[in-house]
Amino acid sequence: MVDVAKWVREDIRSLSAYHVPDSGKMIKLDAMENPYLWPEGMKQEWLSQLKNIPLNRYPDPSASKLTQRLEQVMSVPEGMCSILGNGSDELIQIICMALAQPNRVVMAPDPTFVMYKMIACFANMDYQSIPLDQQFQLDMPAMLEAIEKYQPAVIFLAYPNNPTGNLFSEEDVKTIIKQASGLVVVDEAYHAFAGHSFMPMLADYDNLVVMRTVSKMGLAGLRLGMLSGREEWINEFDKVRLPYNINVLTQFSAEFALAQHEILQQQTDQICVDREILKKELADFSRITQYPSDANFILFKVEDSASEVIFNELKNRGILIKRLADQSGPLVNCLRVTIGTAEENQAFISALKNIL
Repeated sequence: MVDVAKWVREDIRSLSAYHVPDSGKMIKLDAMENPYLWPEGMKQEWLSQLKNIPLNRYPDPSASKLTQRLEQVMSVPEGMCSILGNGSDELIQIICMALAQPNRVVMAPDPTFVMYKMIACFANMDYQSIPLDQQFQLDMPAMLEAIEKYQPAVIFLAYPNNPTGNLFSEEDVKTIIKQASGLVVVDEAYHAFAGHSFMPMLADYDNLVVMRTVSKMGLAGLRLGMLSGREEWINEFDKVRLPYNINVLTQFSAEFALAQHEILQQQTDQICVDREILKKELADFSRITQYPSDANFILFKVEDSASEVIFNELKNRGILIKRLADQSGPLVNCLRVTIGTAEENQAFISALKNIL
């Protein structure tokens, strides 16, 4: 028999595969998804046009029409370029593959989006994480010292951050961009809920790119992300992008949805309203500490109570949220709840009252 361990890299063998729990018929508040379906009329129009998609043909290799539509909706500045990925994950992978060389470093704050570290490992790059401060803001002395020491090839900054939900100081991010000799990626996956962006600043910095996704806009099932920046960067990353990476169904469906962007925006606006309502309701729990959120989720901690107990009790009541299994760091006993529909949010609050 073939000795698999002999051929698979040791660092890969030490990893665990990315786990997504089966939600079954539970209220699903664990994955930062838009809880709303399309209006019935929009859905029927989409289905009527879908039958004409030529599945026997390869898609537009550069997804040029969709890219133009996204650049318009996402307000990409004139003179900047974009490429699309199969979700933001593929774009992170493209960046790391293009920049990977022996001893090159990927840097990011901690805690943050787990795929930065995982993909750095996949690309055989060194990963350096810099702990956030007690308010989950960037520890600027530590960040600047690490930039000087490691000279990272790329720094990833999620804005707002995941899983904490907060925006970093704009001035701190600008300082990091100025001090970094390598690339800085501002990952704006939750931009729709935050209202703050580095997209208008792309022309101001020659080492800045901005990443967006349509997943939080109600199109998570399409797996579509966009990376925008100067032509010099985007052209090199495009060489690493696999051919036909955006399939015909995704290209058509995303173009169709974005042509009716006002419906997606209405849903986003409702989520923001419901986020503020949920914040107020969580504030009524004396044992809960919640953290500021500019995303479509809220991070919170329950005093003197194990997060695992609350997580399991909610599951027993048919509600699935995210347990952040940090046993000693800043996320110890932390839970994260996605903003759902008004009815789903009320079910969550009612269950939490019964548990606490």
